[in-house]
Parts: sequence; structure tokens; C-alpha cells
Amino acid sequence: MTYLKLCVVSLAGALVLASCTQASDPSESSGSSSSVVFDVPAGDPARDFGVAPETPDGALEPEVVAALDSFFGPTLTDGVLLQAELEQLQVIEGAGDPRLAWLISDLLRITTPGELRERLHLASQRATGADIDPSNPWGDLVDRLIAWDTPAPPDYLPYKRGIYTLVEPGWEPLFADNSVVDWRLVSWGGVRIDDRAFDTTDEECNCIPAADNPQVETAEETTWLDDDDVIFGVEINGEARAYPRQIMEVREMVNDTLGGRDIAMPYCTLCGSAQVYFTDDLPDGVERPVMRTSGLLIRSNKVMYELTTKSVFDTFTGEAVSGELLDKGIVLPQASVVTTTWGQWKQDHPDTTALIEDLALGRDFDFRNGRDADGPIFPIGDVDPRLPVQEDIVGVIAADGTPVAFHRVSAVLALEAGQDVVVNGIQLVLDGGGVRAEDSDGNDLGSHQAFWFAWSQFHPDTEVWPIG
Repeated sequence: MTYLKLCVVSLAGALVLASCTQASDPSESSGSSSSVVFDVPAGDPARDFGVAPETPDGALEPEVVAALDSFFGPTLTDGVLLQAELEQLQVIEGAGDPRLAWLISDLLRITTPGELRERLHLASQRATGADIDPSNPWGDLVDRLIAWDTPAPPDYLPYKRGIYTLVEPGWEPLFADNSVVDWRLVSWGGVRIDDRAFDTTDEECNCIPAADNPQVETAEETTWLDDDDVIFGVEINGEARAYPRQIMEVREMVNDTLGGRDIAMPYCTLCGSAQVYFTDDLPDGVERPVMRTSGLLIRSNKVMYELTTKSVFDTFTGEAVSGELLDKGIVLPQASVVTTTWGQWKQDHPDTTALIEDLALGRDFDFRNGRDADGPIFPIGDVDPRLPVQEDIVGVIAADGTPVAFHRVSAVLALEAGQDVVVNGIQLVLDGGGVRAEDSDGNDLGSHQAFWFAWSQFHPDTEVWPIG
């Protein structure tokens, strides 16, 4: 057992993925109005991370490479770190190369408080020339590196793979050499990988437990939900289903069949985003993807992966970004998800089904309105100042590829007042007390609700409605 391995934090089962504020809940939307005044709150100001340090490019100096190889040892081959030797760390931090701060940040993420963590904090300051917050050295360092857009060091992936597989060996195939992932932005969410076989999700796991083929009941049988409970409503080919937020905050991933279509629904509590992807009608030779939660994050958004091929997917866009399914160019199309209340959804969809209460596993999480209500708890760098970071928007991609973010409360008010909300061929419609997007022919455009910081991180060139 190496010194570094003894210092690895084991937070298995600690659900730290979370977040948002009660003020944006669907149950708090105003009623109809004959005259709509858009009162969109001002955005959060830009953060001050100081001036980015000068960063060299090109190869590392031979003595730095030797120090990295000595410090991380067989990380390049078998994923096991050797004892951290102070003299090698001194070479790394003293190289005058801020790119190496990414590796320091990765070690900071997985180490417990103690001597090594304190030493890495000092190394982060020496490598960047910045005054890193000692109470949150990992978060402050990564926020700065993201905001500065500091490049990764050469051969970053194999080093990072070795560091992270100390925490969870099951991640090894996810760190694929063929990936198009920006590995700088991948962080540990504090939980283990869900690698249970398909349709065995009744078995316990030391992970965020997905649900396969969840049991459902009719609206009349669903007596455990209150009318003001938030649900994620989905309708496919005339069949409607409610996925209660109480359940999705526990499960965070469902593989289901609705309206004759196979679907996967990831829910990221950190991003306030439930999405639905079709997992059928794929090219010949591609079996139905079975989606799982990896325990990793990208841009504070959960990283989902496909169980059989171990291909990583961009949870926000449905694109395969590593593994076999990247090689096959798989991009999963989306269906709309309506965030609303149970009472409003079942009123508009009386034939709806809902997931049964037992799927919550006896837990009662409320991350959105609880401990993480003050903002993102993982580093995201700078923020887009056009809206507050956790303001609810309804996001959709126009036919020409332009992303559009609709301020949710304003959209609901306008639609309830009988006004049209149309942007770039996208038309919003009310559905069960929530909002979804259609084209001019009434075709579903796969919209979903999310926090502004998350949508703008993944779509920095997004348009915003209402403008101004």
C-alpha cells in the first residue's frame, strides 16, 4: 500500500451531486395575465480570478518528465501510484509551467486532509503564482484553471487515468485513448461507478443506483404524490409518464420503454436537468445502449456511460465522446421533458402513469431546495453574466443548430397570457403546466429545463429569450 493510496479519499455512497433554489420551482409560476411584463433577474457578475499566468507550450523539460514518472511511477502502465517523494514534487511545482497545476489539482481532489494535502496546496500556489484558498484548494485552483483556460500538460490522460483509478478501478476503460473528452474538466463527483448488469437494478450498489424497466402505476393508484410535488413529464407516441423528482434525485438514471420506444433519462441534480434520449432505432450492429452513472463530472454535469461498450456520453448533448460508440458516430436524439407538478401533469394527461414510490428506496432527498441552494458546489470557472447561475431556463436547439435558452418563468407567463413565444423556428407550448418546444409543424424538438450556468457552459453561444 503506497503513501498516496493511503491518502485517497473514499466517499463511496456520499451523494454530493446536487442543487438549486426553491424560487424557480414549477409550483411557484404565476397564473395567467393579460399583460406580461418580463422581470428577468440580473445575472451574476463575472468572477475575479486574477491574471492568468504565462504558460509555455511544447514538450516538458526532460527533468520534469523524469520527476512526473518518478512521482506517479507505474501510473503510465498499471494505474498504481508510488510513494509521493517530496524532491520530485519540488521539481514539478518549480518548473514554472502552470499546465502541471492540472495534475496537482487531480491529486488534491482525491486526497484526505492532512500533510500531503497541505503540501499539494503549497505546490498549487507555486505552480500558478496565485493565492489559492486553503479552505478549498481543489475548487479554487480548478476554478482558476478553467477561467484561465490553462492547457493540459503533454500526456495528461495517462497520468490522470492513473490518479483516478486509485479511487475507482472501474473507471479505467472510461479513460479511453480515442476519446474527444476535455480531460481537464473531468472531476470526481464523490461516488462510485454503477456497473450493475441491465435489469439487475433491484440489487444494492455502492453507487448512484440507476433503475431499469421501472415499475409504474396509474394516476389513480399514485396516492403517495402530492399535487404540488415536482415531476418530469414525458409523452411519446401518445403515452405519458411522470418521473417524480423524489425518485430521480435518488436514481439519477432510468432506462425505460415508453410509447413503444426505448429511452434513457439522466437527471443531473447539479444542473437541474432531466433529459430523455432515444436508445433505439440505431445503426445496424449497435445494440440498445444501457446508460449508467459513472460517478464523474464534466463542467459540473454528471458523466453517463454505456454499460456494455464502456463508451462515455456527453450527458447534455447525447453524443458518444469515447469508446466504440464514438467510433461509430452515435448521437442519441432527444425527446422533450416537461418539468411541472404532479397535479398539473395528471390534469392534462389523465391517462399518465407514474413511477412507484418504492423506487425512491425509502430516501427523501431534496438537493434542489436544500444544502446546495446557494449555487454550484463544483468548480465551473467564470460564468455567463446574462442570467443568474441557477435561473431556470428551457433549452432547445434550433433547426440551424443555434441553441436558445428561454427564461422559464417569463415563457410560462407569456403563454398563459395567450402570447406566442417563437424564436428561430422554435415555438413554445404549454404542456401539463410546464413548457416544451415544437417546430412550426408541431414536431417535438427535444427541449428540457436546466440551470442557466449548465446550459451556458455547454452552449456558450446560446441566444437568450427574452432579449434584455
